[in-house]
This record gives sequence, structure tokens and C-alpha cells, in this order.
Amino acid sequence: MAISKDYIQDLHDRLDIEDVVSDYVSLKRTGKNLKGLCPFHSEKTPSFTVFPDTKSFYCFGCGAGGDVISFLMRIDSLDYVEAVKACAERAGMSMPDEGYDDSLSRLRQRILSANREAARFYNKQLFKPENRHALNYFLQRGLTVETIQHFGLGYAPDDWQKLTDHLKSLGFNENELLQADLIKRSSKTNRPYDNFRNRVMFPIFDLRNNVVAFGGRIIDEKTKGVGKYVNTADTPVYKKGNGVFALNFAKNTPGKQLILVEGYMDVIALHQAGITNAIACLGTAFTSEMANLLSRYADEILICYDNDEAGRKATARALEILGRTGMNLKVIKMEGGKDADEIIRTYGADRFLSLIGKAYNETEYQLFNERQKYALETDDGKLRYLNAAAQILSECKDLEADIYTSRLSEEFGVAKESLKSQIALARAANRKRRRTQEKRDEAKMLTASFDDKNNPERRNNLKAASAEETLLASLMRNPDHFRFVKERISPDDFVTGFNKRVAAKLFELLEGGYSTDYSMFAEDFSPSEMDSIVKISNLRDKLANTEKECEDCIKVIKNNKPGEKVETGELSDEDYLNLFKNLNKGEKKDGTQ
Repeated sequence: MAISKDYIQDLHDRLDIEDVVSDYVSLKRTGKNLKGLCPFHSEKTPSFTVFPDTKSFYCFGCGAGGDVISFLMRIDSLDYVEAVKACAERAGMSMPDEGYDDSLSRLRQRILSANREAARFYNKQLFKPENRHALNYFLQRGLTVETIQHFGLGYAPDDWQKLTDHLKSLGFNENELLQADLIKRSSKTNRPYDNFRNRVMFPIFDLRNNVVAFGGRIIDEKTKGVGKYVNTADTPVYKKGNGVFALNFAKNTPGKQLILVEGYMDVIALHQAGITNAIACLGTAFTSEMANLLSRYADEILICYDNDEAGRKATARALEILGRTGMNLKVIKMEGGKDADEIIRTYGADRFLSLIGKAYNETEYQLFNERQKYALETDDGKLRYLNAAAQILSECKDLEADIYTSRLSEEFGVAKESLKSQIALARAANRKRRRTQEKRDEAKMLTASFDDKNNPERRNNLKAASAEETLLASLMRNPDHFRFVKERISPDDFVTGFNKRVAAKLFELLEGGYSTDYSMFAEDFSPSEMDSIVKISNLRDKLANTEKECEDCIKVIKNNKPGEKVETGELSDEDYLNLFKNLNKGEKKDGTQ
């Protein structure tokens, strides 16, 4: 049974979307609405908009949209029931008593409970006499018992069934343990076995201090035939692309500054040394989701990756992605060790703190990195480096560019005006490149209306889909049209599957006398699908808002003849624009736009 519409309506009325979103996004008022940097994609110019009058949000950059419930589902990776519970707590409401379906929510809670018990099991194993070699691994790396307990470190025994048997004795079933990725099933015997074996264990906590995943590391690096790390795969409570190790501790450090390092031991060594704003991002590569998460807790990021080629490549990638968030970025150059852990163990915390004080800003790091590529003792090397430096400085503001131009002029004995001319040429080339890209982006943005990730049938039924969306937007804006519309068309008459689902829900709400707030759709549509519903709803400001407009839409839908598929991959940008304009003209003749 679903949560009642009356309860959701009451919850919607009591919640202030600005209060909820402000916990995650820094909002500034622009007229009656509020804007901020989108938490769902990287951007430098705010395009994420909150509409207090409709209690909704929409990002004009990535298309994310919805209500408070779908916002929490997306940003905190909650299911529908969990998001409703979170909203109810904020509103001071008790959850209804009726038997709504919370099976996914219960599974997630069971996985979190299993993870918690697994973490306790691994931690206890670490201190057993027969596992002294595992404890020695941490002690020899310089960790104290207090630090080991603070991070909940542990050991997975060299046994195929020990964790499985332990968790089953606590009442967990195989499906729950498989879903948590704590156990695997043999492809040969179909029997379950422990996923982590003979490894020191690093539990990974979310921001609410739930254990959501584990990283397991081999103890003897000479071990053959096994990977150095085994990590929890994606589960209902964990996504590798969003994982950040120790952010639950670091987010409470004063100063709005985070130190981004590579591995678990780097983080732990820094925390033990009193540098408690260190974190590490998990997964195979730094992602925009990670950058957006970090921007919620920091104004400045110090990147401190390993002092090797892989570390330099990772630094360049992190700078590129983090640069879109608007945060201040610096790079700590490793001197005296390959990583933070080695420097702390060899020289102590003071040496690392001195490296923080000498951290490069983004421009300095790019200039330093570029310098390593050229033989500066030769005229050719100097010329190539200065040309590369001019390209880097062409992306800087005038004052910053002027400072570094003066330094380069003095260091290399070249006229400052010559460097400034080279920078001006690079800026002109940048502007031309950006104009070209803007035209391509405009073409892609316009033709995005042909495709909808949630409505793949749209491409083959452009006129009908446009008419469907106009009709839906009309009903959302003016429910008084409903009686007129329902006498002439039913959801079954809709051509595209997704719009048919939206129409069925909308008709159900209007038939029952409920509002058409986005919160009424959140249970039946995923956060991604809510994007398309908000996009449809946004058409209402462009409508004639007449029964004649509704009637014209109904005629187009009922008289639909599926068009030929448009192979956009074979079209140039100019063809894209012409196709869009021609389609628009045709729709206007039919009176549907």
C-alpha cells in the first residue's frame, strides 16, 4: 500500500524547500526565486534554481528537477520511503500507520546493520592472538591502538566462511549479505563465501556514520595471484563514484578547508598527527559527484597526491573537475617522500605542515608542471616553455597574469611586452574556440528536445509528444481544464509511453481532487524521471491557457502518424538547428505550441 496522498499533501504544505536545500546548496535570492551552484553537476555559473512558490527546484544546466522528496532521494541516495521519513522528521510529523511498501528501505537498513556487525567482527579479529600479524601491519605503519579504534580498522580472517557463519548466527540471510557484497556465491558450487579474506580492513562511513562499505588490503605485498585491494562493489547503500573516506570526521574541522590525499593510510596518518581535515576519494577516478559533495563542506581544497607520474595525472584531473565548482584550489608538492603517510612517519607533522604553507595555487602548479617538460638550458626549451606558459596565463585574470608575466620576464630575460603579446594571441584563440563550442552547445541544447532519456519514443513522434507535453502542462497549470479534457481524451490515447504514465497519474490526482504538486509524483517516478516532469511543467508559462489550445493538442495526439526516425548522429550542427526550426514552424501551424 502506498503512503496516502493526503499525508503527502500535508507534508508538502508544511515543508519549506528553501530550508531543506540550503543545507546542501548555498542559495542567493534573485527576485522571488533562489539560485546556487548545482549539487548534481559541476558548474561555475549558478543555474540551479529553487522556486519557493511551487516548492520545487530545477537546474537549467543539467535538467535536474523535482520537489523536496526527490531532492533528498537524489542528493542523499535515499529511496522514496526514506526520503519521506526524512521530510517528516523536518516537519515534525509522525509517519502514517498504514502498511505502505518500505521493502527497499528495510533492505537498506538490514545492509547497514550487517555492515556494522561485520565491522565489529573484523575489529575483534584484529586483536586476537592468532591474528597478531595483521595488528602488527598497522603498528609497524606507525598507528596507535587509539587510532585503530577511532577508524574501526580490522582484519578479515583467512577463512572462506567465518564472517558468513557469524552474520547468519545474528539472523542475517544470504540475500542480505549478497546485497551488501559481504559475501559472494561460487559460480561452480553455488555456495556462498566471504568476499574479504586475509586482509586488513578499512570500514567506510557515510556522513551519518553508517558503515556503507569496506576496503580490504593484502598484508604481504609479495602475495601472488591476488589484487592489492578488494573493495565493496556498488550496493543499495553505496556507490563507488560518490565515496569519500573520512569525510564524516573531516567535515567537522573548522576552516572550510579539506586536504585531498590518495589512500586510506595517508588519511589516517594525517588524522593521527592532528591534521584532521584529510580525506581520500574512493573509486577508480575522481568524479564530478565527488567534487560537488566536497564543495558542500569546503571553500578550499589542498590536493596532495603521490609524487609519481600517476599522482601528477590524478592531480591534473582533480584540478580540472574541482575547478568547475568555484572552490579555491592548491597543490601540495611532495618533498621528502612519495606520499603523506611516508612524510609523516619519516619527518613528523611539522614537515607536512610546512609543505602546506608552501602549497602552489592552481596557476603556479600548472607552470611548475609544464616547466618539467622542457630543457630550459637551451633556447629552444625556453621558447617552448614560455609559449606554453603564455597559454596557461591566457586563462587567468589580468592582475594574476601580470604578476606571473613579470616573474617570467625577469627569470628568462625576455621583454614583458613580448610575453603579453603572446598571451593576447592565446586569449584571442581561446575566445574563438569558445565561440565555436558555444555554437555547438546551442545546437545540442536545441536538439535535446527531440530526445528524452525517459521518453525514448519521443524521437519518432515529435509532434504528438510535443502536443502531449503541452496538454499535460495545461492541466498542471489550470486544473479547471480537466473536465473538458477528460471528455475528449484518456491517458490510453497518449502516444508515448512515458507521457502516458504521467497523464495517468495526473488524471488520477485531478479525479480525486488532489493538487498536482511535484510531491504527488515522487512515489511513482524516479528522481531522473522527475526531471522530465518538471521540464514539462515548465512549459506552462509559455501556454495560451485556453480550452482551444487543449483541443488542438488532443487533435494532434489522436491523429498522430509516427514520423520517420531522425538520425541526428548523421547531421551537422547547422542541420540540427534547421531541423529544430522547421519542426517548430510545423507545430505552430497546428496550433500546438
